[in-house]
Amino acid sequence: MERYERLRWIGLVFISIAVSLIIVDSTIVNVAIPEIVDDLGITSTEVQWVQEAYTLVFAALLLVFGSLADRFGRRRLLIIGVVVFAASSVLASLSSDGGTLILARLAQGVGGAMILPTTLSTINATFRGRERGIAFAVWGSTIGGMAAVGPLLGGWLTTEFSWRWAFGINIPLGVIIIAGVLLTVAETRSDRTERIDVVGAVLSVVTMGALVFGLIEGRTYGWWSVDQRPRIGDAEWPLDLSPIPFAFALALVALIAFVLWGLRRQRAGRSTLLALRLFGIPSFRNGNIAAAVVALGEFGIILALPLWLQFVLGFEAVQTGLLLLALAGGSFLASGVAGAASGRIAPVWIVRAGLIAEIIGVAGVGLVIAPDADWGPLIPFLFVYGLGVGLATAQLTGVVLADVPVADSGSASGTQSTSRQLGAAPGVAILGTVLFSTTAGVLSASLDDRGLPAGQRDQVVSAVVDSAGAAIAGLETGPETADIAGDARAAFSDGTRYAAWTAAGFLAIGLLSTATLGASSARAGRGRKD
Repeated sequence: MERYERLRWIGLVFISIAVSLIIVDSTIVNVAIPEIVDDLGITSTEVQWVQEAYTLVFAALLLVFGSLADRFGRRRLLIIGVVVFAASSVLASLSSDGGTLILARLAQGVGGAMILPTTLSTINATFRGRERGIAFAVWGSTIGGMAAVGPLLGGWLTTEFSWRWAFGINIPLGVIIIAGVLLTVAETRSDRTERIDVVGAVLSVVTMGALVFGLIEGRTYGWWSVDQRPRIGDAEWPLDLSPIPFAFALALVALIAFVLWGLRRQRAGRSTLLALRLFGIPSFRNGNIAAAVVALGEFGIILALPLWLQFVLGFEAVQTGLLLLALAGGSFLASGVAGAASGRIAPVWIVRAGLIAEIIGVAGVGLVIAPDADWGPLIPFLFVYGLGVGLATAQLTGVVLADVPVADSGSASGTQSTSRQLGAAPGVAILGTVLFSTTAGVLSASLDDRGLPAGQRDQVVSAVVDSAGAAIAGLETGPETADIAGDARAAFSDGTRYAAWTAAGFLAIGLLSTATLGASSARAGRGRKD
């Protein structure tokens, strides 16, 4: 243990690389999506599911694996998670259709759900006082920085080789992480031996699954009356009422049952999947609320922007990655700022400053977006946005975990990560719906103004929306459809702009929610004696 104590900062490097693995993969996919659309012919709904399949499983299992890490060992579960993630990356890289890729993303979500809470809880168990604040700053800035380095790496791999290499890169990274963690990170676990709440786990999966399904598929099947009848094999949805209201109702019922079940187990003195008793700690309770709200808008623009850059402005994947490098620069700068401020400035004020920067950055991106926009003005806004992400992410994590006993690190980290995913999953779904629904509405109106027949109009709109914008290039090649391509570019730009402004609105609400973070949060950066 003395050796591991000496190597704890080197161990932090490998822990941060482990976080980078799941963050880089998520952002690589955003840049690679246009190439995947062209190669596999996936629809815009499948585009969202390539993202959401991962996020859904990731969010649903964070609590489970956070608790398992406390019981069976945090380092052990981290290594298992890296193995699962790397193996599923192989399946993703070999995918021949959208369904296989989505299945691989589901498996990656399982591995990612093992990795994230174990990195947080290991930091919480390894570092103390001001060192903990610095370690969380490094961890959080790694997330923000890798969110931008990922597109650069993914763009280069996709442009020079293939989108399949964007997944294949996870294999050597996985080997490096496993070797480094084994050599430099000590095994830690809780002394408690409580059984895992299986019923709670099932209810959490049902809640998230039904909610995200409804948000993504609403524009396909209809929000109330059925527009398109879902089919499973030969069976067809029999009602005129869309399945979407049923999905939302199921999510609500499952959520209520999840809470009631947890309260019942807590009264009986049994373990709960969600650390309900920890919500009695003000910094933990209010920090989780703020984290969920902030996550609704934090990374939403990273979904829409690469599609707009490549399908509207004609960027290559590597050019998109280079542009998003500005975001990484801001986040890495935030790492130094947050580390220097740790213990001197109350974390809650650093969080608020970060959120203000995020709002300015993402709203500014929305102002710049246009079908004939120049890429130059995007750089300062992306830099400011990255600066905000780096400042807010780590410090908010530190606030949430500041007063949590080390023995509860895994479950508390899983709860905190789940709070973010509870915001991120519907956030990405909502912003994707805003992007594609706005595009469809604006394009339909433009084509109506041109006097295009309804059948031809619907065909063009479906082609543009279902291809997530990839069909625009094909429209531009035909002299008779060149004007229509201009309408499509303008409509997709409007959709991207409104998605950015929706993200800014969520972040503004998140900023307001930090008002609930009181005195205990202000003291979080000054360390605690545990």
